[in-house]
Amino acid sequence: MAAVPADQTWFDTIKRSFADVPIDAEEGVSTTEFLEAAEALVTLFDVLGSVAFNTVKSDLLGNIKKVRDRQLAAPTESETLQALVLNELKTKKHTATEGLVWLVRGLDFTVQALRNNIENASKELSDSFRDAYGQTLKPHHSFIIKPLFSAAMSATPYRADFYQKLGQDQAKVAAQLEKEVAALEKVVKIVKAFQDTKQAKW
Repeated sequence: MAAVPADQTWFDTIKRSFADVPIDAEEGVSTTEFLEAAEALVTLFDVLGSVAFNTVKSDLLGNIKKVRDRQLAAPTESETLQALVLNELKTKKHTATEGLVWLVRGLDFTVQALRNNIENASKELSDSFRDAYGQTLKPHHSFIIKPLFSAAMSATPYRADFYQKLGQDQAKVAAQLEKEVAALEKVVKIVKAFQDTKQAKW
């Protein structure tokens, strides 16, 4: 991955932040911006810099594609994630709906790891990611997948190296990371609450 320009942070280089994902009065999450923000967040694993994270990345990107394919197939029925799910389920299919469940699990894993690391200044990233994995993805993974993710956790760079890769101005990095994490936490909470409703099941 190309180094972040000296006067910028990684957050300045991404196409879409979760802070810029529109959420309507009924807590409908705008599909297009959500997918753009999710794709942008996936590039954070390039900053982590290990090929071990390719499994995590491909998992996220594969689920983004499932949701986007449904959006492209039925754009007027897919303006929010909630509408996309409800309208897909009416067709007796659930490819994108299931993809969104896994995508949100992956985003939840990422945001919990980052939140854990922000709040524990002496904690290494590998420990934060390992803790988050146990609480989010691990219960849903098979014995074949678990070792792949465990390898990724162990390959996480040192905390200081990671934050330095995000940008030279560490105060700015900290402020932008907090903003992004808070925005992603909000989106994940809304979508998970919807996914827990009866009408979102298949």
